[in-house]
Amino acid sequence: MVIPVPEAERNIPHYELLYPGDFKMPKQLIHIQPFSLDTELPDYDLDTEDETFVNKLKKKMEITPLQFEEMIDRLEKGSGQQLVSLQEAKLLLKEDDDLIKEVFDYWSRKRKTCKSGSLIPTVKQEKRDGSSTSDPYVAFRRRTEKMQTRKNRKNDEASYEKMLKLRRDLSRAVTILEMIKKREKVKRELLHLTLEVVEKRSDWHQSLLYLYVA
Repeated sequence: MVIPVPEAERNIPHYELLYPGDFKMPKQLIHIQPFSLDTELPDYDLDTEDETFVNKLKKKMEITPLQFEEMIDRLEKGSGQQLVSLQEAKLLLKEDDDLIKEVFDYWSRKRKTCKSGSLIPTVKQEKRDGSSTSDPYVAFRRRTEKMQTRKNRKNDEASYEKMLKLRRDLSRAVTILEMIKKREKVKRELLHLTLEVVEKRSDWHQSLLYLYVA
C-alpha cells in the first residue's frame, strides 16, 4: 500500500503574502481574556451572506460584525410569528436611523426566505394543537397517556405477618427439595449396588455350571 504524498515545491506563488518573512516570536503565546458576566454574546452567528452584506455596508457606514450580530439577535428575539415593524426596530436597536433601516431591510428579506421561521437555530418542539405529531424533527413531545403512579404500601402488622409466613413457607420448600435430592441420590446408589450384586451372582452361577459340565 502506497500513500500518495505531494512533492515539495520551492517557487510557490503568493508565498510571501501567506507567510511574511518579518515574523517575530511573541512574548506571550497564551492570551487570557478576563471573563465578564456583563458582556453576553449574541445567539446569532454570521454566515457567508451576512459577511458579504457587512463588507458592503462598511463602505457607507461604521459597523462591526459583532454589532451586526447583536442587531439581528435583537430583531429575532423581538419578533414572534409576526415580524416587527421599522418603528419597533428603532426602539429595539437604538442605533443610527440609516443603519437600522439598512439592517432591517436585509433582515426582513432574509427572514421571509427562511423556511424554518427563525434565523436563530432552536430546538423544535411540538405545537399546542398537536399538528406536528408526524414531524420526525420534533425533539420533545407531550405525553398522550397519564403515567400510573405507584400506590404507597402500608407497612402495618398484617403485611409484616404475611411476609413472615411467606418466608417460613419458602424455607420449608427449600428443606423439602434438599431432602428429595438426598433421597434420589440414595436410590441411585442402591440401584447401582443391586446391579453389581446381580452381575456377581450371574458370574458365580456360570462358573459353577462350567465346573459341573467339566
